[in-house]
Amino acid sequence: MGSGMSSARRRRFGLEASRGMLPLLALQVLIEYGRAGASRPPVTAALLAANSLVYLRPGALDGVLPSLARVSFNPQLIIEYGDLTRFFLSPFYHLSESHLFYNMTSLLWKGIHLETSMGSAEFASMVAVLLGLSQGITLLLSRGLLLLGDDTMYYDQHAVGFSGVLFAMKVVLNAWSDDFVYLHGMVIPAKYAAWAELILIQVFIPGTSFLGHLGGILAGLVYLWLKRASNGPDPITLLISSVANVVTWPVRFAQNLLRSARSQGRVTGRGRVGRRISARDSPRGFWRCPTCTYDNSVSTDICEMCSTARDNHAFLRRQHHQAVGNTVELPVDEMRRRRLQRFDR
Repeated sequence: MGSGMSSARRRRFGLEASRGMLPLLALQVLIEYGRAGASRPPVTAALLAANSLVYLRPGALDGVLPSLARVSFNPQLIIEYGDLTRFFLSPFYHLSESHLFYNMTSLLWKGIHLETSMGSAEFASMVAVLLGLSQGITLLLSRGLLLLGDDTMYYDQHAVGFSGVLFAMKVVLNAWSDDFVYLHGMVIPAKYAAWAELILIQVFIPGTSFLGHLGGILAGLVYLWLKRASNGPDPITLLISSVANVVTWPVRFAQNLLRSARSQGRVTGRGRVGRRISARDSPRGFWRCPTCTYDNSVSTDICEMCSTARDNHAFLRRQHHQAVGNTVELPVDEMRRRRLQRFDR
């Protein structure tokens, strides 16, 4: 849940610091992790600790961490000045103990269920994607409203809190659920709980960031679409592979051209490799191997490339033997006459 930075607005929306809620949050964490047994989800614990430490700013962290005013999510400052610190850090900052308590109790329940079912690696990847998508979609929505003629209410709004990611996690958690949930006196299908909560929060707590929550819901829907499109557990792989395909397209195009050129035929050694065509289509002075399509010299009966015997080599050998046999069987006088004719030339 996000709101403006002034103390007057904090008091108006009931976000002034409430004492005693952090010990209650710690007790809930101990109870839930005690129930989890040996499979205590570490990524959820790390997210809880990160948000709590950023709020408490103990010891040296107070001098290292930027102030809340420096990191609050403001679309105008992010878009026009490229202030990415606000884009990435604003979800981890909270206005009060009550703000932190409600967001962290929601994270505790959703994180344990999702991380236990998905595994820690995939859950961490999902949280990173949902954070980037929810912040990015919120930016686009605020900019789009400004271009459509809306005033600067959303474009110049300051907001902090993890609720955008939490709305996205709620969409993912209830996407395939057939259960019903009880929400403020209403019983609704779990898959629509995020939309109902979006409207109810805006009605009862109008100072919250409507676009931030809406951006979270849309981020969850985009994540589910990516998961289905990637046919795998991790849609971030699809994003990385898509970027890699775009970057490496020129290389793959050049490789395809080389393969196409090679398939037309290449010359190597005393013969060449070409298409599979009949022996009569081979160049003169060559015979084409029926196995590897290498053009061999007619002076050999064995393929120089794959050692396959020439189809008609037996016929040529028989012709040679018959010629030798006929020469041996000639009469002596005939052989003498032929020799004399040869020397008289």
